[in-house]
Amino acid sequence: MTTTNLHQLETTAKQKANEFLEIAGQFRLGDLPTESQHPKTKNLSTLALNDVEQALRVMREVDCDALRITHEKCSDILKLAHSMQQTLKSGGRIFFVGCGATGRLSLSLEVLWKEAVGPNHSWHDNVRSLMAGGDVALIRSIENFEDHPDFGARMLDESGFREGDLLIATTEGGETPYVIGAALRAPQISSRSHWFLYCNPADLLIHKLERCKQALLHPQLHKINLTVGPMAISGSTRMQASTVLMLAAGTALFESLKDHPTFDSIEDAIDTLLEHQGALDLSALSGFIEYESDCYSKGQTLVYETVDYGITVLTDTTERSPTFSLTAFENRFDADAPTSLCYLCLPQTKTATEAWEVLLKRAPRPLIGWSDYEQIGGPGRLAGYDFSTSITAWRQARKPEILQNTFTISRAKNGIEFKLGDLIAHFPTDGLTLLNEHLMLKMLLNMHSTLVMGRLGRYHGNVMTCVRASNFKLIDRTIRYVQQMLQAERITSYSYEDVCLQCFMELELAELNEPIVLKAFESLKKSYHCATSGPTGASFVPGKCYESRAATVR
Repeated sequence: MTTTNLHQLETTAKQKANEFLEIAGQFRLGDLPTESQHPKTKNLSTLALNDVEQALRVMREVDCDALRITHEKCSDILKLAHSMQQTLKSGGRIFFVGCGATGRLSLSLEVLWKEAVGPNHSWHDNVRSLMAGGDVALIRSIENFEDHPDFGARMLDESGFREGDLLIATTEGGETPYVIGAALRAPQISSRSHWFLYCNPADLLIHKLERCKQALLHPQLHKINLTVGPMAISGSTRMQASTVLMLAAGTALFESLKDHPTFDSIEDAIDTLLEHQGALDLSALSGFIEYESDCYSKGQTLVYETVDYGITVLTDTTERSPTFSLTAFENRFDADAPTSLCYLCLPQTKTATEAWEVLLKRAPRPLIGWSDYEQIGGPGRLAGYDFSTSITAWRQARKPEILQNTFTISRAKNGIEFKLGDLIAHFPTDGLTLLNEHLMLKMLLNMHSTLVMGRLGRYHGNVMTCVRASNFKLIDRTIRYVQQMLQAERITSYSYEDVCLQCFMELELAELNEPIVLKAFESLKKSYHCATSGPTGASFVPGKCYESRAATVR
C-alpha cells in the first residue's frame, strides 16, 4: 500500500469514525445487562477446547436460569394471551415484529402457528411477522436497517396493519430503533393496546435513551420485562434473550387458541420445558461438536438437512455469520461468492421457490419499493438463496475439492434425532408442546454452534472477538470489547474515541471475515509499546504502528 493510499484510507476511517461519534450516545450500551459478561461462562472458550461436556453443563445452567425468569412472568403472559384471543375472536390479526434474532423469532412464531392450526383453520393467516429487512434478512442481515425507527413504521404500514390488529414488538435489548419505530406507529393505526417485550431494566433504558422512554412510557403499549442478565456469550442475544422472548410470546399465542387461557396452564408449559431441559442428557452432543469443528478445521463444509425443523435450523445456522464473523450463506446468483461453512437443505423440496414456501408456510416477503435496499433485500436476491435438493450438488460442483458432510436433524419417535457421520443421538420430547419442542432444539443448536465456534477460536473467554460491526450497536460493542482487552493488559491510555478510530481503520483494512476486535486490539497494543519504548513524551496514536500490516493489504 502506497503512502498516498494509506493517507486516503486514514482520511476515510477518520470521517466514518467522526460520523459515528456524533450519534454514538444513542448506541453506547455497555452498561446494559444483556451486553455484560456472564460470570459463569468467563472461561467458555477454554472449556470448548478442553472439556466440552462441562461447557455444555455450564451453558445449560445459564439457559435454565433464563427460563426461570420467564416463569416469574406468568401473570403478564396470561394477560398477553387474553389480548391475543380477543383480537383473533374479533377478526383482528396479530403481528410480531423484531430485528435480527427477534426478527427470526417473529418468523418462527408465524411458521409454528400455521403448522399448529393447519391450513383450513379460519385463523391460519391471522398471525403475521415482520422482520427488519424483510424475509431475506433471515439469511443475511441488511446493514444498518435496524438503526432506523422510520423503517419499522414504514414496514408496518406496508404490511397492511389496520384498525383492530394487535402488534407484539420484541427487542432483546429494549432499544432497537426499528422495533421501537413499529411499536410507536401501531397505536396510531389501531386503537388496541399493543405489547412491548424486552430484556433490560426499564429504569435504565428510560434514563439512557429517549427512544426507549417514548416506548416504555407510552400509555397504549403494555410491557413485559424479561431481564435475564448477561448472555452466555457477551452480547449474543440470539441465545438466552431470544429464548425467553420466544417462550413468553409463543406460550401466550398458543394459549389464545384455548377456550379459557389460565395461569396454571401457562405455568405448567414453562415448568415442563424447564424440567425437561434440566434433565436432558447432553453428553451425546459432545461428539457432534467435536466432529463439526474438526470438519471445518480440515477445510470441509456441512449441509444441515431437515424435513421437520427448517425454520429453527435455519435460524441457528444463519445467526452464526454475524455473531462469529463467518461467511454468510452464498447466493446462487453470485458467481464468485465464497463458500459458507454450512448451508440448509429441505430434502422434500425441488426448487428454491418451493423451498421458501415450505420453510415459511407462505410466499416469502422480500423488500419491494425500497430503492436503496431492494438490490440486497428484494425478490431477485431472495430467489438466489436455495434450500432445495439441488443445493448440495450445486455447492459440490462449485467447489469440488471441498468435502461436504451432511448433518441430519429429524423428528423421530418421541424425540429429535441428530445424525452426522457415524454419530447418532436422540433427544426426547415427551410432554413438550410444538413450541417447546422447537425451543428445546433452539437451545441445543445454540449450545452446539457456540462450542463449535469456541473450538475454532471465534471468541475468547465469553467475549465475541469476531463480532461483525454491521450496525451502530455492533460498532459500539466492537469498541467496548477492544477497550476490555486493553484494560486486561493494563493499557488505559486510549479513550473511547481513540479506539473508535482504530476500529474504523481496521474495517477499512480488513479482508473478508477478519476479526476486527482482535485486529484493533493488536494494533493499539503495538502502538502503545511503540510509544512507551520510544523517546520520552511520545504520544499514543491509534494506528501508528500498523504500517507493516497495511503494506500487505491490497
